[in-house]
Formats: sequence, structure tokens, C-alpha cells
Amino acid sequence: MPLFRCGCGVLLLITGFSVANAQDKPSFPTNDEVNLMLTQAERAVQQYKPLIDEHERLLGKKAQGAAEKDREVVRALEMAIKAFRKNPQGFNSPLGFSFFEWIDDADRNALLCASGAATEATTYQLDGNAAKATDLVQLARSCSDAATLIYTVSENAGALYTRYVGGEEKLALDGAEVAQKCTSVLKSMKKNP
Repeated sequence: MPLFRCGCGVLLLITGFSVANAQDKPSFPTNDEVNLMLTQAERAVQQYKPLIDEHERLLGKKAQGAAEKDREVVRALEMAIKAFRKNPQGFNSPLGFSFFEWIDDADRNALLCASGAATEATTYQLDGNAAKATDLVQLARSCSDAATLIYTVSENAGALYTRYVGGEEKLALDGAEVAQKCTSVLKSMKKNP
């Protein structure tokens, strides 16, 4: 009989802690927030994707290796977007960090496209090839615009992932606190049965 009372006391204690902590719940990214970020990411990828081909077309072998790496990042992003569309809460996991890294890679790659195209435009202009220089300047602007959009998505993804990590930390700390309090109660019950 005393064991039953001890179990009830612990159960009531845990329930009390749960109710007290329910008011201070961690805030994880919602499906709506993740889906909005995914919509932004889709638009950014669709804006950037054709620029990779244009970059490779205009610069040929100079851009070939970079273009293939850019396509790998875009494929990874498209795969992640598709998976997170089916399960938005999948973002609230280590996979969300991979998504954030890919977005960051795409942003950097778009900036490299912009700076590389601008540099090459100068070279072609000095060589007297104004038409190719103009095409490269346009590519540089387009890549810069895509980088700005991708950066916005990156900021959003980073903020959402930071909330996820903060929520996980809060849950872990709350769990440790409840376990510590339960241990203290059990020890005091053991001393005073």
C-alpha cells in the first residue's frame, strides 16, 4: 500500500510540473511557417536554376565545374522541398540544418556567379566584344538578384531552425528539471516513508 501512495504522489508531482511548464512551452516552427519558407525556396530555386545553364553557356569550360556543383545543390534543395512538403515537421530535425546549409550554398554560388560574370564582362569589354560583355553583365545582375532572394530564404530558414533548436533545448532542460525534482521527492520519501 505505501508503494501505491508513493507512485500516486510522484504522478501528481509530475502532473503539477507539467501543468506549470505548459505555460512556458517551447515554440517550434509550425507547418504554415515551414510551408511559407518552402514556397520562398521554390521561387528562389526556379529563379536561380536557369542562370546556372546560362552561366555555363556564356563561360563554357571556365564555368563547367562550378555549374555542376550548383546543379547538385539545386537538386538537393528540390529533393528537400519535396520531402518537407509531404512532412513539414521534418524540417524540425537535423534535416532542417542540411536544408539551411544547401540554401546557404546556393546563395554563395549565386554570388560567385554574379562576381565571376562581372569580372568576365570586363575582360570581354576590354577585348572589344561588347555583345558578350553585355550578356555577362545581364547574367551578373540576374545572379545577384537570385542571390538576394536566396539570402532572404536563408535568413528565414535560419530563424526557423534556431527556434527548433531552442525548443529542443527547452524541452531537454525542462525534462532534466522534472527528473531532478522527482529524484529529490523520491529521496525525501525514502528518508521519511
